[in-house]
Amino acid sequence: MIQIEQLTKSVDTSEGVLTILKSVSLNIETAETVAIVGASGSGKSTLLGLMAGLDSASSGDVILNGHSLAKMDEEQRAILRGQMVGFVFQSFQLLPSLTALENVMLPIELKGDPEASTKARRLLARVGLEERWHHYPSQLSGGEQQRVAIARAFATEACILFADEPTGNLDTATGDKIVELLFELNREFSTTLVLVTHDERLAKKCGRIVKLVAGEIVSDEKNLAVGTTVDTTGTTPKEDAVSV
Repeated sequence: MIQIEQLTKSVDTSEGVLTILKSVSLNIETAETVAIVGASGSGKSTLLGLMAGLDSASSGDVILNGHSLAKMDEEQRAILRGQMVGFVFQSFQLLPSLTALENVMLPIELKGDPEASTKARRLLARVGLEERWHHYPSQLSGGEQQRVAIARAFATEACILFADEPTGNLDTATGDKIVELLFELNREFSTTLVLVTHDERLAKKCGRIVKLVAGEIVSDEKNLAVGTTVDTTGTTPKEDAVSV
């Protein structure tokens, strides 16, 4: 589903050229769940952005289901994302002027689907927000906003889902609920899931864990524990976490 070939990303700084990713190669199969982990500054979010076509590589290529991103311009990549890709971000990225229902409807409408409202309502019910569809993001808690974002990510039945620190702005209890919901929907839709996280517990929910250090892959391991119960207790909530 995803092929990454010798991917490099460098940027110019006042101190010279900074190489964020160094010839990264990786293959991800259909319906795999993959966690990309690493310390801050390791290049994991940059890699996710390149995989999703949100940024251009300095060299190398990303091939999504047979489509080479290196051969596309920005408009073509945007069209491909609309057809194949869903996103869940740490900061939710909901449009503040749209209700929960309208936020979920938007990507469906952009595909020209006349059943956008019906499908969006069904997904909001699926994530437990059937009574909150008319609320704006400012009227929703952090956990509720992330539920809307998850519903939106699955709205177009995308074959690839990218998640960037999906629980980063949530307290531990709320984050655990969001994780369970994300993986439950992912199983239902048989989506290829790639997520970036610094949370070891979240990474262990994935079938494969890829670790980056200074822009290079230092380990790529199957997680044999997937399919067993993962302990989601015993961590301390963040002091500035958003409650559900």
